[in-house]
Formats: sequence, C-alpha cells, structure tokens
Amino acid sequence: MNETKIGIQVPRFHWPGGPENMGTKLAEIARTADRSGFSSLWVMDHFYQVGQGYGAPGEPMLEGYTALAYMAAVTSRVKLGTMVTGCFYRHPGILLKTVTTLDILSGGRGMLGIGAGWYDREAKGMGAPYPETAAERLSRLEETLKIAKHMWSDDRSTFEGKYYRLEEPICSPQPLSKPHPPIMIGGEGERKTLRFVAKYGDACNLHLGAHPKLRGYTERSYENYRDRFERLTHKLNVLRRHCERVGRDYEDIETSVLSPLEISPSAMTVEEVIEMCEELAGIGIQHVIFNMPNDHEIEPIEVIGEDIIQQVKDL
Repeated sequence: MNETKIGIQVPRFHWPGGPENMGTKLAEIARTADRSGFSSLWVMDHFYQVGQGYGAPGEPMLEGYTALAYMAAVTSRVKLGTMVTGCFYRHPGILLKTVTTLDILSGGRGMLGIGAGWYDREAKGMGAPYPETAAERLSRLEETLKIAKHMWSDDRSTFEGKYYRLEEPICSPQPLSKPHPPIMIGGEGERKTLRFVAKYGDACNLHLGAHPKLRGYTERSYENYRDRFERLTHKLNVLRRHCERVGRDYEDIETSVLSPLEISPSAMTVEEVIEMCEELAGIGIQHVIFNMPNDHEIEPIEVIGEDIIQQVKDL
C-alpha cells in the first residue's frame, strides 16, 4: 500500500500587515507545515500574480527561489520546490545551479518543479524573452531537462543544443539528493509534456480543479473538478503508455495533483477532504498538493496536519 502524501503550495501573499509582515508570516506558514507533517512545500515561480482566482497581476508576489531558500532555513523536514518554473525565465545552467544550491543548503530537500511556461503578460512586462509558440516553449523545456540530466551527472563536457550551449557546465558541489533533486514536470499535454515525464521526470503534476463549494475560481477549474475521474485516469493511462514506449517503469513516477482548498463552515469539511483524497488514491494519485486562500490564518494548516494527513497516510 502506497502512502498518500499531502503538500501545500503558497500562491498568495496579500496578507494583513503588508510587506513588513510577509517574512514573519511566510516563516510561520513554513514552520507550521513542517511540524504538521506535510510532505512538500511549494511556491509559484511567477513575478506577477496569475489571476485565475488567485489575484490580479498587480497584487503581491514574491520571487520563488528566494522564498524557498528563506523557508528552507526555518524548516527541517519538508521538501521544497516551485510549482512550477517556466523553463524560459532562467538560463538552464543558472536554474540548475540555483536548485542545486537549494538542495544543498536545505540538507537534500530541494526539488525541480518545471514546465513549458505560459504567462506572456508577465514575461513581456518584466522584459524576459518569451517564445511565442507553444512548440518552441516545449522544445526549450525538453532541452532544459536534457541539461539537468547532463549537469546532475557531473558531466562537464560541452552541451550543444538547439537553443542553449553550455561550454563547460560545472556543477560543484553536486546535489545532496541522489541521483539528483526530484524533477516534477507540470502540465497535461499528451503528445509532449507527458512524454517528457516518462523520459526525464520523477513526478508529474496535473490539475485537480476547484471543488464546487469553493468560490472565485474559473469555470474551467470547476469543469476540471467535475470531470476529474475520467480526465485524470485518461492522463495517467497516456503517461503509462509513454513509459512503455521509452522503457520506463511507470511505478517509478510519482503522480500528483494541485488543487485549491478551503476548510470552513461555508466551504469544505474535513470529511469531504478525506473523501477526495480517498477517491484520488483509488485512481492512482499519490501526492495531493493544496493551496488555501486562508493559509495565513495558520489554523487551516494545523487542521490538515491533525485531522487529515494521518487519516490519508495509508490509503
């Protein structure tokens, strides 16, 4: 029987007290998640807020890897990553050095969460190069994944790709995580993204969608939740077929979903969350990652730790 893991993503920073309170509150959230038994702790890798029920572009957003390093210093057990880095925001060599540093300074708790990226307004607004076609973004993602395998095998030979040339990709010291920090690939594209998971990834991340009792999310998010069993089962079957084609053991890949959550009298009950996790475990989801609009209140994190994590541990 596989353990069902519970993770938490922190996607919002518009907390009472403003910027002066952000560091104190983020540390409190991280410490609470760590001692409450959460398996993973994530932040978005965005520079603008993303909309989609999370807030307007002008609302507060912290840079992801700085935030993760800060949270690594106040925690001791929980794994840390971005959900997920757009591959074109940072040169791959610099990105991998950054994740390696996170892994080393956290004692082997770093993860690489990565995807093709999509937020053109953010990229153009910040002056970052934005590949206009999905095909190019996906090609850059695959090349970045190849560079990750290259650098994290301590191969210092020149990497020559279509988009990137790394003449002498020294990564010293190598990560503490062996064989390297887990690579979680976010996205549901069946022809390429899930094939990349089979070929290069250690974990996939799919969207569960928003439960109908939650308010303020997009119609697409609600549709994803309504269709969750058929859709997620189909995506996992596609991933399984890709694994067969590349000679990869499907069981080596951790399957995860991301979902908003609010536990309150007007939203979801603890029992409904446990039932959700049981249903997801039944179709093969091993890791459920929640983000909560009221995480800054701390008690919702503690409730998940006390009333849910132990209940779903052995589903």
